[in-house]
Amino acid sequence: MNPKAGEELVTDSGLTAEQIAERWAGLQEEQPQLRIRDAATRLGVSEAQLLATRCGRGVTRLEADWGELLAQLGALGPVMALTRNDSAVSEKDGQYRNVEVFRSHMHMGQVLDEGIDLRLFFSHWHHGFAVREETGRGTRRSLQFFDADGTAVHKTFLREESDVAAFDELAGANASGDQRADQPTAGRPAPAAEKPDAEVDVEGFHAAWRALQDTHDFVMVLRRFGLSRTQALRLAEPEAAWRVANSSFRRSLERAAAVGGRIMVFVGNPGCIQIHSGPVNEVKVIGEWLNVLDPGFNLHVFEPGIAEAWVVRKPTARGVVTGVEFYDARGENIAILHAKRTEDQRQPDFWPELCAGLEHG
Repeated sequence: MNPKAGEELVTDSGLTAEQIAERWAGLQEEQPQLRIRDAATRLGVSEAQLLATRCGRGVTRLEADWGELLAQLGALGPVMALTRNDSAVSEKDGQYRNVEVFRSHMHMGQVLDEGIDLRLFFSHWHHGFAVREETGRGTRRSLQFFDADGTAVHKTFLREESDVAAFDELAGANASGDQRADQPTAGRPAPAAEKPDAEVDVEGFHAAWRALQDTHDFVMVLRRFGLSRTQALRLAEPEAAWRVANSSFRRSLERAAAVGGRIMVFVGNPGCIQIHSGPVNEVKVIGEWLNVLDPGFNLHVFEPGIAEAWVVRKPTARGVVTGVEFYDARGENIAILHAKRTEDQRQPDFWPELCAGLEHG
């Protein structure tokens, strides 16, 4: 989408890049602590569109094979990886090590560092920027990646120990030849309509669930029977999934912290799933946000965004795996909690007891 010489491209919002920049500047004067994602929502544009208005002024649009770019991030050293959706934010310290890209399988990838543990879906990576912004603590550097609609899928923030020269080199080597201030984006897709329950082969679905040998096979079961995740949970057998109170996120974290249990916290969006594995210690509620404020791991969950919570039991070749899953009003996953399994891949005793004790919804 290239404008003619001298022609200013109008973005999908109907505003020019200059108009977006002006309105953003005004909003920042009124609310200097407002985060960019919230500012984009207030202005009716995407986060990527806001960033693009600063191309050439601290922001560099990137053009790269995103899998190859991720494989280069190990040169940055220790960093913080951030993945979020509308209701949850996961921040993990670590390094981008053991990066794998599976081009033969829908261009997926993964990062398997002890700190940064990611599952990547590059079909949702459409825009990228290297960002340098001045703060009260100095220059903050980051790499930020966005879906086609301009929604962030993943961000990487440098820490004090990070290699700034490697960041500058990476940003320069992957800079796009297009550094205009506009950023056209697609509209956010609406959730797919669910198949009517009456058309679902419920008995076949139940049999397929009981026959699971690996939790990862559940996605294929959903596709086979044409089910959304929340519809599948609703139609599951009573011993396989049951509704619990929306407060179960808070209760699960508090109880895991009280017993020192090691858990897994999955937070994601269509382009990236970020996983924390280990204990949680400082669980704190601030206003409407549930937080874990531990060294190397911060989690922020907007509790009013939780519309459904489920305990889910899936059989595997090594025993039943129990999780607690949380969804928003659109039926999109907010987060999933599991116990960190032992070396023989069995879940520790505290976890089934914790899940069984959650208040039914």
